[in-house]
Amino acid sequence: MNIPPFKLEEFWKKYEFTAPYLLCCSDAESWKLSELIELADPESKQLWESLSLGYTESPGLPLLRQEIANLYSQIDSEKIITFAGAEEGIYCVMRTLIEPGDHVIVIDPCYQSLKTLPETFGAHVTSVQLDFGNKWRLELEELEKVFLPNTKLLVINYPHNPTGAILDKHVFDGLIELARKHGTYIFCDEVYRYLEIEEKDRLPSVADVYEKGITLNVMTKAFGLAGLRIGWIATQDSDLLQKVSSYKLYTSICNSAPSEILALIALRAKDKILQRNRQILLRNFEVLDAFMKRHQNLLSWIPPQGGTMAVLKLLIPVSVEKFSEELVEKTGVLIMPGSVFDLSGNFFRIGLGRKNMIDVLDRLEQFLKQNERTLSFD
Repeated sequence: MNIPPFKLEEFWKKYEFTAPYLLCCSDAESWKLSELIELADPESKQLWESLSLGYTESPGLPLLRQEIANLYSQIDSEKIITFAGAEEGIYCVMRTLIEPGDHVIVIDPCYQSLKTLPETFGAHVTSVQLDFGNKWRLELEELEKVFLPNTKLLVINYPHNPTGAILDKHVFDGLIELARKHGTYIFCDEVYRYLEIEEKDRLPSVADVYEKGITLNVMTKAFGLAGLRIGWIATQDSDLLQKVSSYKLYTSICNSAPSEILALIALRAKDKILQRNRQILLRNFEVLDAFMKRHQNLLSWIPPQGGTMAVLKLLIPVSVEKFSEELVEKTGVLIMPGSVFDLSGNFFRIGLGRKNMIDVLDRLEQFLKQNERTLSFD
């Protein structure tokens, strides 16, 4: 089995701990351990203080799975499996579900493994490309055209990474109808759910509204707790869940015991955690919107509807790869070229979830002002 290089993670491996000013992070502002412990309810605090560092139950701590189930309307704790982060969940589901010769539809651009893994496991993958000129909208008619009799899986991600787009409700309902008609599973990466700019735009979870829907979520993105490495899969399909659970025994087997208790604390305090993270996001969105209006001659965008990121288009006659290299070398500011997502055109991703975004954005602005006259970075 030959898996191609993971472009996004290779990018992070190179820059994440060396570039001083990260302007392309996809997670919300993190929390100190002491801050999280202060949010613990009495039961969770007792569990933390009496914690034994032994093995944990493979599907996940029952109390944690129940708290995760509370995020859904039609899913109970028996329909939840936890993983060591989101990527393990993606891998186990794809390895379990995909067989050689299956047809898989993927919305592009996407987190690379959502597309690469089905291809690696022998599926024929059809990409449906989102377009900047169409405001990153998914057209139901275009999606319908690519369904085949053997379409096993439709892979979507909303709020969308990297564009911040959200599906219109009629498109969401329509793609479920399409999948049901063809007997197709839907795998929905929902890791940015709860960070919609307008909360009224929040869609139902696919696992709640579709019997063959599979939801992926994680403590990393909306909750800002990447270091816990706790993610999960939710689905109404008990047979699939059992197979995925068995496959997990060949990967991590079980989670970190401290991480499970800390995730339990966070989910029981989710209102406070999400409120703080949303406040940071909305403040940063307003600052970025004003920044974009000041630099319409240099940059263009489709304002994101949700998530912790946006895609900007560089309008000056220099490649975004060269621009990003000059930027990080001269200012320490790191942006993410769209090529990391196989996104053609002069695009780059920036993140809106961190407290320091305003200060880092100011460094980018100073760099633009210094080079605006020449439109050259030689």
